[in-house]
Amino acid sequence: MVTLSDIQTARVRLGRAIYRTPCPLSHTLSRLCGCQTYFKLENLQMTGSFKERGALNKLLQISPAERKAGVVAASAGNHAQGVAHHATRLGIRSVIVMPKATPLVKIVNTRDLGGEVVLHGANYDEALAHAKELSAEHGFTFVHAFDDEAIIAGQGTIALELLEEEAKFDAVIVPIGGGGMISGVAIAMKESQPGIRVIGVEPENFASMKAAVEEGKIVEIPAHPTIADGLAVKRAGERTSEIVRRYVDEIVTVSEDEMASAILKLLEIEKTVVEGGGAAGLAALLFGKIKGLAELNVAVVISGGNIDPNLLSKIIERGLAKDGRMVRIRAMMRDRPGELARICQHVADLGANILEVEHNRAFSNLEVGGVEIDLTLEARGHDHVNQLLQALHEDGIEAQRLH
Repeated sequence: MVTLSDIQTARVRLGRAIYRTPCPLSHTLSRLCGCQTYFKLENLQMTGSFKERGALNKLLQISPAERKAGVVAASAGNHAQGVAHHATRLGIRSVIVMPKATPLVKIVNTRDLGGEVVLHGANYDEALAHAKELSAEHGFTFVHAFDDEAIIAGQGTIALELLEEEAKFDAVIVPIGGGGMISGVAIAMKESQPGIRVIGVEPENFASMKAAVEEGKIVEIPAHPTIADGLAVKRAGERTSEIVRRYVDEIVTVSEDEMASAILKLLEIEKTVVEGGGAAGLAALLFGKIKGLAELNVAVVISGGNIDPNLLSKIIERGLAKDGRMVRIRAMMRDRPGELARICQHVADLGANILEVEHNRAFSNLEVGGVEIDLTLEARGHDHVNQLLQALHEDGIEAQRLH
């Protein structure tokens, strides 16, 4: 079992090679969440996630012979980049097995950091099995993403930094994938200040740790799509599940839409780019998944910021649509000069902005001579959209919002 002393030693071992990330208070999100909300910005690490801490702690403890042979790891992206970066810096060969569906940005970044990427399997667990095969075949030292004492101790250094913050935290919220980070954080927190609540957050689609805790044993859960690819682990770790059962107060789950909304909030309000798993803690606060935190000081670990730009674009558009700030409306009209101008004038008068216009003549259910006009608009919210629809109706234009 990892001890507080192991974590303290890891911090000394890591030294200045790991960035001590800031933990600022967000006034706006504190108001929205109902508690004093601080964000531990691990997305600001050189490789964009907390995974560097554990990876480096492990690499610094392998023997000269193991360094010469090289290391192998399995990862959906963040652990891959942490291992590749520090292995290259230390002159160690690194082979990284990544699932075939890993976002391109994480594959490219891992290669740029010196890792030899092997794409294998449909998910993390299949990549993990292949990495172990390569380890046995080539004599590589296997660097586990979470179920390793050196990894757990390295991740626990996050908690030591939180304990030194000026704010005295009543609770810490930590995303859970395989459980390496929350294990290290929970040990450091509970062994230092037992009264601090440690709360884990998992995606609803990959709640393997919650299942392991509830069942009292490791459970393999079915794989489902998730935007939190860094937390997509079908089986919690043996070591980590034991630590979580002992030290973690509560585990909650969040939906895909809730994580997407949290990503957008952090981008808009805090000007901070985070990945799906990195936003899980805020999602739990925003959507009331955790009770008893009103007015308390809460640290939320933002575990990473390595999000695929294409996915981020989709999340932004979907979030804008959900808030009524991007909307599609359909108007049914006679196909004659001046009709489009009527609609555009109403849009302009109410201060909305037209992004796209599409005429549909051949494939509508209207009589010959009619036309459906679809407009994609920028608006200020749902009330603004309703004002526009009302203005169109008062002018005799049949229009409706498309969902």
